[in-house]
Amino acid sequence: MIDERGGQAASEVLERLCAVEWVGEWSDIFGKAMSRRLLMREYLRRAALWAQEYSAESAWPFFDITEYLDSGCELSPSVTRRLEEFLRDRPSEVKTTCRGAVRLAEIRAHNPAAEAHDLPGLYEPLIRFYERGGEFIRDNSGALDLTGVSFRHGSLQGYAYNTPVVALHDAVLDALDAEGRVTFYTSEKDRTAVFRRLLPQGGGQRDEVFSATLGWQTTTQLSTSEDGIECIQIYDQDAARLIEHAVLGGTPRGSVQAVHPRR
Repeated sequence: MIDERGGQAASEVLERLCAVEWVGEWSDIFGKAMSRRLLMREYLRRAALWAQEYSAESAWPFFDITEYLDSGCELSPSVTRRLEEFLRDRPSEVKTTCRGAVRLAEIRAHNPAAEAHDLPGLYEPLIRFYERGGEFIRDNSGALDLTGVSFRHGSLQGYAYNTPVVALHDAVLDALDAEGRVTFYTSEKDRTAVFRRLLPQGGGQRDEVFSATLGWQTTTQLSTSEDGIECIQIYDQDAARLIEHAVLGGTPRGSVQAVHPRR
């Protein structure tokens, strides 16, 4: 028997996927390269934890976790038809994860006890990745091509840790993105401040500081030492945590590491 709540949950996930602009303008997608890369890394982290929990290590990173859950649930015939029609022209790994996301929504609504409650939601980072620019592919060398950035994902063991990479919050994700090359910094004296140096595609340089109320504002603190502020370059995931702290409050998760530690 199909649970009505499950059918609704599965349909909602499928609607989100159907609304994705899977092949968008390259310039728009490139402008979201930072958040998409961090969302992909957050998915890989969560997928590593789920794979370990359900003995799916050999299928990591892009798998349908519902194949490893003893749920006894099935999608309704109408959702199944819509899902298979939607998946028809998708790349294989995109197809697998989208199917898994819809099926997992059904399972979670119909039988919450079928999954481990202490695990973070598996597919939400990947769905948000899709919503911010469409699909990914593997290039001829096996690297992940996210449009505008590519990287090799490494091993499952390298991602199986508890500290999230990036908050799944639109204000945080939007604040990470910019057109052009970006490097992030924080103050040596105040490790909650976050700055960025932006090199737009058209040339030039712009230094900015972030606040929750004003967003990114022009600053001279990166280009002068007269005010006594010394800044150190930090990794993008650390910038994401500081932006999250500014936007959502609370204590920043994890430690902030300099890209080139002072000796």
